[in-house]
Amino acid sequence: MQQTRSARHSQKALLSDAEVYRAKTPNSLKMFEQASMIMPGGQSHNARFFEPYPFYAQKARGKYIWDVDGNRYVDYWMGHTALILGHSPAVVASTLKQQSTNGLLLGSPNRYAFELASLVNKVVPCAESLRFCTTGAEATMYAVRLARAFTKKSTIVKMAGGWHGYSSALTVGVSPPYDMPESAGLISDDERLVKLAKFNDIEKTKEAMDAVAGDLAGLIVEPVVGAGGTIPATKEYLEFLKKRCAELGAVLIFDEIITGFRLGLGGAQEYYQIKPDLCTLGKILGGGLPVSAVAGSSEIMSLADVNHKSKTQRCWIGGGTFSENALCMKAGIATLGFLMRNRKSLYKNLNRLAEDLRTSVDRIFSENGIRTKSTGAGSLFTTHFLSEDQDDILSPSDASAAKKAAQKDYYFSLIARNGIYFIPGHLGAISTAHSRSDIDQFLHATEEYAKRRELLAVSGKAQ
Repeated sequence: MQQTRSARHSQKALLSDAEVYRAKTPNSLKMFEQASMIMPGGQSHNARFFEPYPFYAQKARGKYIWDVDGNRYVDYWMGHTALILGHSPAVVASTLKQQSTNGLLLGSPNRYAFELASLVNKVVPCAESLRFCTTGAEATMYAVRLARAFTKKSTIVKMAGGWHGYSSALTVGVSPPYDMPESAGLISDDERLVKLAKFNDIEKTKEAMDAVAGDLAGLIVEPVVGAGGTIPATKEYLEFLKKRCAELGAVLIFDEIITGFRLGLGGAQEYYQIKPDLCTLGKILGGGLPVSAVAGSSEIMSLADVNHKSKTQRCWIGGGTFSENALCMKAGIATLGFLMRNRKSLYKNLNRLAEDLRTSVDRIFSENGIRTKSTGAGSLFTTHFLSEDQDDILSPSDASAAKKAAQKDYYFSLIARNGIYFIPGHLGAISTAHSRSDIDQFLHATEEYAKRRELLAVSGKAQ
């Protein structure tokens, strides 16, 4: 009996992950085929697609997300890392239920926006002044506009591999090869006014900044590059950026859409003890609802003040119909309030779990003859499968040179076989809904995967 059970286990291990996945998600496949007939690619966000097709979710709570086939997954994607308190946390859900009867879109300045702005002002070091908007792409677009208005210059330096949303002004040099257009429909004038620098490389970045010093309006950087590999900046690198921007009269912008309220309550600014001129915030800020913000020094942000300024003096930012939506503001107030009340224990626990996950994943793969480097900071993580000539991952170009197919295979296998979800090729995040036992389950699944790869290699099969 034991031999028969073991044989069945071995046979299942030799099935491809795609076969296992297709067998458990027939309703998602049907929905994907039907949705693709009326929605390009079957959905509305490019990052959410993975091969052979994404599962379609129908509900989520805490650390779990369920698909239309009834499969339950432990979620580490967590709404693009936005859900630091997990899905539908009670502190937010109860607030939304109460506010839903008192107005959704007020279409007027409202007390809730002021209350949320006051909280951001208290905890984010650079946020002397701020404006709310709805999406991260909107916030980064406004930050660039403010930098150009303040300096009266035009050129922006960004990182090769840095992702700041689909604003045309910043959709440059996102994915390799970095010298090719990122999308049809972009015009060369946008690209001409954006110059690329190499993340974490002081000399290369200095060259890029100095080459446009006379027209440098600002530099935008993710303190932890997200889509480019979940790679933290070194403190030395960020200190250089701050100093050099000041020397050249350029605006330093931290894109903290991901790191804001994630690395600590004050975001990357608190984590690195470096204050930029402007920052963009989003994801966690809305508590699961669409909220973003551009924040920074009062001197720069005052350009958005409509009082006592002529048309040519103003920098028009904001104006989205759904900005300051009361429901979104209340969700943000509830989330930031919870984070503030539990600041000391909450971040310590999240960061400890993620650090253990990163180091343990690499140890497990190493013990099975597979070279990996798990990157990240705070409660963020991504595992890279190193190429033969690689020893570390320090920039998006390093991440793109790693074995991307192996990385996607690992992530997809976790979805198909272990009910562990984050989108293949993207980063993962720990929430307060995750526990030590979830990390242990994740590590056990990783060990199973590593041993299955060995079995496949012996059998001559490949995933």
